[in-house]
Amino acid sequence: MAIWLWIGFFCIVLALLALDLGVLNRKAHVVTMGEALAWTAFWVTLALSFNAGVYFLYEHNVLGIGGQGAGSATQGKQAALDFFTGYLVEKSLSLDNIFVIALIFTYFKVPLLYQHRTLFWGILGALVMRGAMIAAGAVLIKRFEWIVYVFGVFLIMTAAKMLIARHDNLEPGKNPVVRLARRFFAVTPDFEGEKFFSRVDGRRAVTPLFLALLMVESSDVLFAVDSIPAIFAITTDPFLVFTSNIFAILGLRSLYFALAALMEKFRYVRMSLVFLLAFIGVKMLLTHHLHISNAASLAVIAGILSVGLLASFMGTGRDPAPLISPLGNNVEYLIWHSYKNARRVGILVIGSSVLLVGIAMIVLPGPAFVVIPLGLAILATEFIWARKLLNKVKEKMSLNNIK
Repeated sequence: MAIWLWIGFFCIVLALLALDLGVLNRKAHVVTMGEALAWTAFWVTLALSFNAGVYFLYEHNVLGIGGQGAGSATQGKQAALDFFTGYLVEKSLSLDNIFVIALIFTYFKVPLLYQHRTLFWGILGALVMRGAMIAAGAVLIKRFEWIVYVFGVFLIMTAAKMLIARHDNLEPGKNPVVRLARRFFAVTPDFEGEKFFSRVDGRRAVTPLFLALLMVESSDVLFAVDSIPAIFAITTDPFLVFTSNIFAILGLRSLYFALAALMEKFRYVRMSLVFLLAFIGVKMLLTHHLHISNAASLAVIAGILSVGLLASFMGTGRDPAPLISPLGNNVEYLIWHSYKNARRVGILVIGSSVLLVGIAMIVLPGPAFVVIPLGLAILATEFIWARKLLNKVKEKMSLNNIK
Protein backbone atom coordinates (compact mmCIF):
# COMPACT_ATOMS: atom_id res chain seq x y z
CA MET A 1 0.00 0.00 0.00
CA ALA A 2 1.14 3.55 -0.77
CA ILE A 3 0.56 4.49 2.87
CA TRP A 4 3.86 2.77 3.72
CA LEU A 5 5.70 5.09 1.34
CA TRP A 6 4.24 8.07 3.18
CA ILE A 7 5.20 6.60 6.54
CA GLY A 8 8.70 5.81 5.28
CA PHE A 9 9.14 9.35 3.94
CA PHE A 10 8.01 10.91 7.25
CA CYS A 11 10.41 8.65 9.15
CA ILE A 12 13.33 9.68 6.92
CA VAL A 13 12.54 13.40 7.36
CA LEU A 14 12.19 13.10 11.14
CA ALA A 15 15.44 11.10 11.35
CA LEU A 16 17.30 13.77 9.36
CA LEU A 17 15.91 16.56 11.54
CA ALA A 18 16.79 14.66 14.73
CA LEU A 19 20.32 14.06 13.43
CA ASP A 20 20.63 17.74 12.54
CA LEU A 21 19.54 19.28 15.85
CA GLY A 22 20.19 16.40 18.26
CA VAL A 23 23.66 15.36 17.10
CA LEU A 24 25.37 17.59 14.53
CA ASN A 25 24.12 20.93 15.85
CA ARG A 26 23.44 20.08 19.46
CA LYS A 27 25.31 23.13 20.75
CA ALA A 28 24.45 26.63 19.63
CA HIS A 29 27.06 28.06 17.30
CA VAL A 30 27.46 30.61 14.54
CA VAL A 31 26.97 28.91 11.17
CA THR A 32 29.87 29.74 8.87
CA MET A 33 29.56 30.29 5.13
CA GLY A 34 31.49 27.08 4.43
CA GLU A 35 29.22 25.05 6.71
CA ALA A 36 26.11 26.58 5.16
CA LEU A 37 27.31 25.79 1.63
CA ALA A 38 28.16 22.22 2.65
CA TRP A 39 24.69 21.70 4.12
CA THR A 40 23.09 23.29 1.06
CA ALA A 41 24.99 20.87 -1.18
CA PHE A 42 23.90 18.00 1.08
CA TRP A 43 20.18 18.87 0.88
CA VAL A 44 20.31 19.43 -2.89
CA THR A 45 22.12 16.12 -3.39
CA LEU A 46 19.60 14.38 -1.17
CA ALA A 47 16.71 15.87 -3.16
CA LEU A 48 18.24 14.76 -6.46
CA SER A 49 18.86 11.28 -5.05
CA PHE A 50 15.23 11.11 -3.96
CA ASN A 51 14.30 12.23 -7.47
CA ALA A 52 16.03 9.11 -8.79
CA GLY A 53 14.08 7.11 -6.22
CA VAL A 54 10.83 8.65 -7.49
CA TYR A 55 11.66 7.36 -10.96
CA PHE A 56 12.15 3.84 -9.60
CA LEU A 57 8.99 3.92 -7.45
CA TYR A 58 6.71 5.08 -10.25
CA GLU A 59 8.35 3.10 -13.03
CA HIS A 60 7.92 -0.17 -11.13
CA ASN A 61 4.63 0.79 -9.41
CA VAL A 62 6.09 0.08 -5.96
CA LEU A 63 3.36 -0.48 -3.35
CA GLY A 64 0.76 0.68 -5.81
CA ILE A 65 2.07 4.23 -6.24
CA GLY A 66 1.85 5.77 -9.69
CA GLY A 67 -1.34 3.99 -10.60
CA GLN A 68 -4.00 5.09 -13.02
CA GLY A 69 -5.86 7.32 -10.58
CA ALA A 70 -6.63 10.94 -11.36
CA GLY A 71 -3.65 13.16 -10.92
CA SER A 72 -1.16 10.32 -10.77
CA ALA A 73 1.95 10.12 -12.88
CA THR A 74 1.99 6.61 -14.35
CA GLN A 75 5.54 6.53 -15.69
CA GLY A 76 8.81 6.94 -13.85
CA LYS A 77 10.21 9.46 -16.32
CA GLN A 78 7.16 11.73 -16.05
CA ALA A 79 7.06 11.45 -12.25
CA ALA A 80 10.76 12.31 -11.95
CA LEU A 81 10.28 15.31 -14.26
CA ASP A 82 7.28 16.51 -12.24
CA PHE A 83 9.18 16.19 -8.96
CA PHE A 84 12.23 18.06 -10.26
CA THR A 85 10.16 20.86 -11.83
CA GLY A 86 8.14 21.28 -8.62
CA TYR A 87 11.31 21.25 -6.52
CA LEU A 88 12.92 23.90 -8.75
CA VAL A 89 9.84 26.15 -8.54
CA GLU A 90 9.57 25.87 -4.75
CA LYS A 91 13.32 26.36 -4.27
CA SER A 92 13.26 29.47 -6.44
CA LEU A 93 10.28 31.01 -4.66
CA SER A 94 11.99 30.40 -1.29
CA LEU A 95 14.62 33.03 -2.22
CA ASP A 96 12.12 35.79 -1.44
CA ASN A 97 11.40 34.10 1.88
CA ILE A 98 15.11 34.22 2.77
CA PHE A 99 15.16 37.99 2.41
CA VAL A 100 12.15 38.35 4.74
CA ILE A 101 13.72 36.04 7.34
CA ALA A 102 16.87 38.17 7.30
CA LEU A 103 14.79 41.30 7.94
CA ILE A 104 12.92 39.59 10.80
CA PHE A 105 16.15 38.59 12.52
CA THR A 106 17.51 42.11 12.02
CA TYR A 107 14.36 43.68 13.49
CA PHE A 108 14.42 41.49 16.61
CA LYS A 109 18.24 41.69 16.78
CA VAL A 110 18.51 37.91 17.03
CA PRO A 111 22.17 36.98 17.69
CA LEU A 112 23.78 34.77 15.03
CA LEU A 113 24.36 32.21 17.76
CA TYR A 114 20.62 31.53 18.10
CA GLN A 115 19.43 31.89 14.51
CA HIS A 116 20.07 28.25 13.61
CA ARG A 117 17.84 26.93 16.40
CA THR A 118 15.09 29.42 15.61
CA LEU A 119 15.05 28.43 11.94
CA PHE A 120 15.05 24.74 12.85
CA TRP A 121 11.79 25.03 14.80
CA GLY A 122 10.43 27.46 12.23
CA ILE A 123 10.99 24.97 9.43
CA LEU A 124 9.56 22.12 11.52
CA GLY A 125 6.36 24.15 11.96
CA ALA A 126 6.39 25.01 8.25
CA LEU A 127 6.50 21.30 7.35
CA VAL A 128 3.34 20.65 9.37
CA MET A 129 1.44 23.69 8.04
CA ARG A 130 2.43 23.08 4.42
CA GLY A 131 1.42 19.46 4.71
CA ALA A 132 -2.05 20.52 5.85
CA MET A 133 -2.32 23.13 3.08
CA ILE A 134 -1.21 20.67 0.39
CA ALA A 135 -3.76 18.11 1.61
CA ALA A 136 -6.50 20.76 1.48
CA GLY A 137 -5.41 21.87 -2.01
CA ALA A 138 -5.38 18.29 -3.32
CA VAL A 139 -8.92 17.71 -2.00
CA LEU A 140 -10.18 20.97 -3.53
CA ILE A 141 -8.69 20.22 -6.96
CA LYS A 142 -10.09 16.67 -6.90
CA ARG A 143 -13.61 17.79 -5.97
CA PHE A 144 -13.79 21.09 -7.86
CA GLU A 145 -11.95 21.17 -11.19
CA TRP A 146 -12.73 24.85 -11.60
CA ILE A 147 -10.56 25.68 -8.56
CA VAL A 148 -7.55 25.52 -10.89
CA TYR A 149 -8.74 28.78 -12.46
CA VAL A 150 -8.92 30.39 -9.03
CA PHE A 151 -5.33 29.30 -8.36
CA GLY A 152 -4.25 30.67 -11.75
CA VAL A 153 -5.79 34.10 -11.15
CA PHE A 154 -4.35 34.13 -7.63
CA LEU A 155 -0.82 33.46 -8.93
CA ILE A 156 -1.09 36.25 -11.50
CA MET A 157 -2.28 38.61 -8.75
CA THR A 158 0.63 37.46 -6.58
CA ALA A 159 3.05 38.21 -9.42
CA ALA A 160 1.57 41.73 -9.73
CA LYS A 161 1.84 42.21 -5.96
CA MET A 162 5.47 41.06 -5.97
CA LEU A 163 6.17 43.52 -8.79
CA ILE A 164 5.30 46.57 -6.68
CA ALA A 165 5.78 45.23 -3.14
CA ARG A 166 8.66 46.08 -0.87
CA HIS A 167 10.09 44.29 2.15
CA ASP A 168 12.19 47.02 3.72
CA ASN A 169 9.17 48.48 5.54
CA LEU A 170 8.58 45.27 7.49
CA GLU A 171 6.90 45.99 10.84
CA PRO A 172 6.78 42.76 12.91
CA GLY A 173 5.36 44.73 15.86
CA LYS A 174 2.10 45.13 13.89
CA ASN A 175 1.91 41.48 12.88
CA PRO A 176 -1.41 40.10 14.28
CA VAL A 177 0.25 36.87 15.51
CA VAL A 178 2.93 38.81 17.38
CA ARG A 179 0.35 41.21 18.82
CA LEU A 180 -1.75 38.26 19.98
CA ALA A 181 1.27 36.72 21.73
CA ARG A 182 2.05 40.02 23.47
CA ARG A 183 -1.57 40.21 24.63
CA PHE A 184 -1.58 36.83 26.37
CA PHE A 185 2.05 36.62 27.50
CA ALA A 186 4.56 38.93 29.09
CA VAL A 187 7.72 39.43 27.05
CA THR A 188 11.17 39.33 28.63
CA PRO A 189 13.21 42.49 27.99
CA ASP A 190 16.23 40.53 26.72
CA PHE A 191 17.14 37.21 25.18
CA GLU A 192 17.66 34.35 27.62
CA GLY A 193 19.98 32.17 25.62
CA GLU A 194 18.14 29.73 23.35
CA LYS A 195 15.00 29.78 25.49
CA PHE A 196 11.64 30.56 23.93
CA PHE A 197 9.83 30.70 27.27
CA SER A 198 10.69 32.14 30.67
CA ARG A 199 9.05 33.80 33.68
CA VAL A 200 8.56 37.45 34.61
CA ASP A 201 7.34 38.22 38.15
CA GLY A 202 6.16 34.62 38.50
CA ARG A 203 4.14 34.76 35.26
CA ARG A 204 4.67 32.66 32.17
CA ALA A 205 6.53 34.80 29.63
CA VAL A 206 7.97 34.54 26.15
CA THR A 207 11.34 35.79 24.97
CA PRO A 208 12.07 37.97 21.91
CA LEU A 209 13.41 34.78 20.30
CA PHE A 210 9.90 33.28 20.46
CA LEU A 211 8.41 36.40 18.84
CA ALA A 212 10.96 36.09 16.03
CA LEU A 213 9.95 32.43 15.63
CA LEU A 214 6.27 33.39 15.44
CA MET A 215 7.07 35.97 12.76
CA VAL A 216 9.07 33.44 10.73
CA GLU A 217 6.17 30.97 10.95
CA SER A 218 3.53 33.51 9.94
CA SER A 219 5.64 34.77 7.03
CA ASP A 220 6.07 31.20 5.79
CA VAL A 221 2.29 30.75 5.79
CA LEU A 222 1.99 33.74 3.48
CA PHE A 223 4.70 32.40 1.18
CA ALA A 224 3.08 28.95 1.21
CA VAL A 225 -0.22 30.49 0.09
CA ASP A 226 1.68 31.85 -2.93
CA SER A 227 3.90 28.86 -3.71
CA ILE A 228 1.67 25.83 -3.10
CA PRO A 229 -0.83 26.72 -5.86
CA ALA A 230 2.18 27.05 -8.18
CA ILE A 231 3.24 23.45 -7.67
CA PHE A 232 -0.29 22.21 -8.37
CA ALA A 233 0.20 23.62 -11.87
CA ILE A 234 3.07 21.14 -12.28
CA THR A 235 1.36 18.05 -10.87
CA THR A 236 -1.68 17.15 -8.79
CA ASP A 237 -0.12 13.95 -7.47
CA PRO A 238 -0.16 14.52 -3.67
CA PHE A 239 3.00 12.49 -3.06
CA LEU A 240 5.03 14.45 -5.61
CA VAL A 241 3.58 17.79 -4.49
CA PHE A 242 4.34 17.11 -0.84
CA THR A 243 7.81 15.56 -1.19
CA SER A 244 9.14 18.20 -3.62
CA ASN A 245 7.82 20.95 -1.34
CA ILE A 246 9.32 19.37 1.77
CA PHE A 247 12.76 18.92 0.21
CA ALA A 248 12.74 22.58 -0.86
CA ILE A 249 11.87 23.64 2.71
CA LEU A 250 14.43 21.34 4.34
CA GLY A 251 17.23 23.12 2.51
CA LEU A 252 15.89 26.61 3.25
CA ARG A 253 17.76 26.97 6.55
CA SER A 254 21.22 26.26 5.12
CA LEU A 255 20.40 28.34 2.04
CA TYR A 256 19.52 31.24 4.33
CA PHE A 257 22.95 31.18 6.02
CA ALA A 258 24.64 30.88 2.63
CA LEU A 259 22.75 33.67 0.85
CA ALA A 260 21.18 36.07 3.40
CA ALA A 261 24.12 38.46 3.32
CA LEU A 262 24.21 38.34 -0.49
CA MET A 263 20.53 38.93 -1.29
CA GLU A 264 21.18 42.43 -2.62
CA LYS A 265 23.33 40.81 -5.31
CA PHE A 266 20.29 38.85 -6.52
CA ARG A 267 18.20 41.91 -7.32
CA TYR A 268 17.04 40.68 -10.74
CA VAL A 269 16.11 37.22 -9.50
CA ARG A 270 13.05 38.73 -7.84
CA MET A 271 11.90 40.01 -11.21
CA SER A 272 12.40 36.50 -12.59
CA LEU A 273 10.11 35.21 -9.84
CA VAL A 274 7.45 37.70 -10.97
CA PHE A 275 7.54 36.27 -14.49
CA LEU A 276 7.74 32.70 -13.16
CA LEU A 277 4.54 33.13 -11.11
CA ALA A 278 2.80 34.84 -14.02
CA PHE A 279 3.79 32.02 -16.39
CA ILE A 280 2.50 29.34 -14.01
CA GLY A 281 -0.71 31.31 -13.45
CA VAL A 282 -1.34 31.54 -17.20
CA LYS A 283 -0.57 27.82 -17.55
CA MET A 284 -3.24 27.02 -14.96
CA LEU A 285 -5.79 29.23 -16.73
CA LEU A 286 -5.10 27.40 -20.01
CA THR A 287 -4.98 23.93 -18.48
CA HIS A 288 -8.26 22.79 -20.10
CA HIS A 289 -7.67 24.58 -23.40
CA LEU A 290 -3.95 24.35 -24.20
CA HIS A 291 -1.66 21.67 -22.81
CA ILE A 292 1.84 22.86 -21.93
CA SER A 293 3.99 19.85 -21.13
CA ASN A 294 6.10 19.84 -17.98
CA ALA A 295 9.20 19.38 -20.12
CA ALA A 296 8.40 22.67 -21.87
CA SER A 297 7.51 24.26 -18.53
CA LEU A 298 10.83 23.17 -17.05
CA ALA A 299 12.70 24.70 -19.98
CA VAL A 300 10.82 28.00 -19.59
CA ILE A 301 11.31 28.07 -15.80
CA ALA A 302 15.02 27.26 -16.09
CA GLY A 303 15.40 29.95 -18.75
CA ILE A 304 13.61 32.57 -16.63
CA LEU A 305 15.79 31.85 -13.59
CA SER A 306 18.99 31.69 -15.67
CA VAL A 307 18.37 35.13 -17.14
CA GLY A 308 17.65 36.54 -13.67
CA LEU A 309 20.83 35.07 -12.23
CA LEU A 310 22.92 36.19 -15.21
CA ALA A 311 21.51 39.71 -14.97
CA SER A 312 22.18 39.81 -11.22
CA PHE A 313 25.80 38.67 -11.49
CA MET A 314 26.62 40.95 -14.41
CA GLY A 315 24.66 43.93 -13.10
CA THR A 316 25.89 43.94 -9.50
CA GLY A 317 27.18 47.35 -8.52
CA ARG A 318 26.42 48.87 -11.93
CA ASP A 319 22.72 49.60 -12.00
CA PRO A 320 21.76 52.65 -9.96
CA ALA A 321 18.97 51.10 -7.89
CA PRO A 322 17.57 47.72 -6.90
CA LEU A 323 14.35 46.50 -8.41
CA ILE A 324 12.38 46.58 -5.16
CA SER A 325 10.00 49.45 -5.71
CA PRO A 326 10.27 52.06 -2.89
CA LEU A 327 6.56 52.96 -2.97
CA GLY A 328 5.49 56.04 -1.13
CA ASN A 329 2.09 57.49 -0.29
CA ASN A 330 2.09 59.77 -3.34
CA VAL A 331 -0.25 58.32 -6.01
CA GLU A 332 1.77 59.75 -8.91
CA TYR A 333 4.93 58.29 -7.41
CA LEU A 334 3.19 54.91 -7.11
CA ILE A 335 1.99 54.98 -10.72
CA TRP A 336 5.40 56.05 -12.00
CA HIS A 337 7.23 53.25 -10.16
CA SER A 338 4.62 50.68 -11.19
CA TYR A 339 5.04 51.72 -14.84
CA LYS A 340 8.83 51.69 -14.53
CA ASN A 341 8.88 48.20 -13.04
CA ALA A 342 6.27 46.91 -15.50
CA ARG A 343 8.33 48.25 -18.41
CA ARG A 344 11.48 46.66 -17.00
CA VAL A 345 9.73 43.30 -16.58
CA GLY A 346 8.34 43.50 -20.11
CA ILE A 347 11.77 44.19 -21.56
CA LEU A 348 13.28 41.42 -19.41
CA VAL A 349 10.64 38.92 -20.55
CA ILE A 350 10.72 39.79 -24.28
CA GLY A 351 14.48 40.25 -24.51
CA SER A 352 15.31 37.10 -22.54
CA SER A 353 12.81 35.06 -24.58
CA VAL A 354 14.43 36.19 -27.84
CA LEU A 355 17.87 35.56 -26.34
CA LEU A 356 16.94 32.03 -25.24
CA VAL A 357 15.57 31.25 -28.71
CA GLY A 358 18.86 32.48 -30.21
CA ILE A 359 20.89 30.33 -27.83
CA ALA A 360 18.75 27.31 -28.78
CA MET A 361 19.52 28.05 -32.44
CA ILE A 362 23.21 27.40 -31.75
CA VAL A 363 22.24 23.73 -31.65
CA LEU A 364 18.99 23.79 -33.62
CA PRO A 365 18.59 25.19 -37.15
CA GLY A 366 18.23 28.96 -37.28
CA PRO A 367 20.07 32.29 -37.60
CA ALA A 368 21.52 32.40 -34.07
CA PHE A 369 24.00 35.12 -35.10
CA VAL A 370 21.03 37.42 -35.78
CA VAL A 371 18.62 36.42 -32.98
CA ILE A 372 21.15 36.54 -30.10
CA PRO A 373 22.24 40.16 -30.78
CA LEU A 374 18.55 41.09 -31.24
CA GLY A 375 17.69 39.72 -27.79
CA LEU A 376 20.64 41.53 -26.24
CA ALA A 377 19.67 44.75 -28.04
CA ILE A 378 16.18 44.58 -26.51
CA LEU A 379 17.61 43.96 -23.04
CA ALA A 380 20.22 46.71 -23.55
CA THR A 381 17.49 49.36 -23.65
CA GLU A 382 17.07 48.86 -19.90
CA PHE A 383 19.99 46.87 -18.48
CA ILE A 384 23.62 47.97 -18.39
CA TRP A 385 24.90 44.39 -18.19
CA ALA A 386 23.14 43.61 -21.49
CA ARG A 387 24.75 46.62 -23.17
CA LYS A 388 28.20 45.48 -22.13
CA LEU A 389 27.50 41.92 -23.30
CA LEU A 390 26.09 43.21 -26.60
CA ASN A 391 29.24 45.26 -27.18
CA LYS A 392 31.37 42.16 -26.57
CA VAL A 393 29.28 40.17 -29.06
CA LYS A 394 29.63 42.95 -31.65
CA GLU A 395 33.39 43.07 -31.13
CA LYS A 396 33.67 39.31 -31.53
CA MET A 397 31.54 39.36 -34.71
CA SER A 398 33.68 42.20 -36.13
CA LEU A 399 36.86 40.24 -35.47
CA ASN A 400 35.37 37.18 -37.17
CA ASN A 401 34.41 39.28 -40.22
CA ILE A 402 37.95 40.67 -40.45
CA LYS A 403 39.39 37.15 -40.37
